[in-house]
Amino acid sequence: MQFLIRLSQWLASNASLFIIGIAVLTFFAPDLFLWVRGTTQTVILGIIMLTMGLTLTTDDFRILVRRPHDILIGACAQFFIMPCVAWLLVKIFHLEPALALGILLVGCCPGGVSSNIMSYLCHGDVAFSVGMTCASTLLAPVMTPLLMEFTAGEIIAIDTIGMFLNILIVTIIPVGIGCFLNYTYSKSQQFPTIQSLMPGLSVICLACIVGGVISTVHDSLIARGLWLFLWTFAVVLCHNTLGYVLGYMSGKVAGFNKAKKRTISIEVGMQNAGLATVLAGNFFAAQPLAVLPCAISCAWHSISGTILAGLFLKFDKKAA
Repeated sequence: MQFLIRLSQWLASNASLFIIGIAVLTFFAPDLFLWVRGTTQTVILGIIMLTMGLTLTTDDFRILVRRPHDILIGACAQFFIMPCVAWLLVKIFHLEPALALGILLVGCCPGGVSSNIMSYLCHGDVAFSVGMTCASTLLAPVMTPLLMEFTAGEIIAIDTIGMFLNILIVTIIPVGIGCFLNYTYSKSQQFPTIQSLMPGLSVICLACIVGGVISTVHDSLIARGLWLFLWTFAVVLCHNTLGYVLGYMSGKVAGFNKAKKRTISIEVGMQNAGLATVLAGNFFAAQPLAVLPCAISCAWHSISGTILAGLFLKFDKKAA
């Protein structure tokens, strides 16, 4: 068991490298993750959200009531900045419909689960980070389909009801089950051990989703070469970076202190790209390249979040 705990800690600390390694491996062995499609992919995302729920306590949800002003500003920034930036990038880069759908979907999704870890690493406001993640996840079944209708409705017909139900099933229900188990068994001696294994399980599941995407788009990547990947990565990079910058600026406008500005920057910039990947596969199957920006975002957001946390810490050292 101690080995599994250490392995989980290692995976959590090296999530980006592990996910990139799986992506590279799958590129050369595309049949490896062909099984990660459709219902299987949805179940894997449900497991990721279950691991999130297992780490949440009632205190994490009380912040929604205790600090409504902070959470409201954070939620507004989350669901305004990222969809708008994604829409602008689609126009500026003249993205083809499939890639446009992918980046818009990433922009319309809630904040990523690993953002809480990044906020902790850079001495941000962790309680605020968890509160923002909870709020954006709870709002996602309504906000994500509506925002996709507004931003991508001219590209393809959006099944808003179907997307609402899908997000409800793969996010709210698993998180709710995890929270219930945490509340019920938190005093059990074995439960902390189970919780310590969740970060590693979450990373493995996310790597499987990315591997499944690479298997899906493998032939297109081969046919269109490195240019397709680099062009898509440039859009993901701009989207993510602008999210960090504009998120920080929104905190500055709101008069937040340093810790909260760092947190809202990370929360806005890091999206739940795993959810975007599953939604792209379920609702835009006719546009298989739509999952590519989502898969790149899965890996890059973890890398960039770690880099940003490190930059914040370096700034602290220089200021000391």
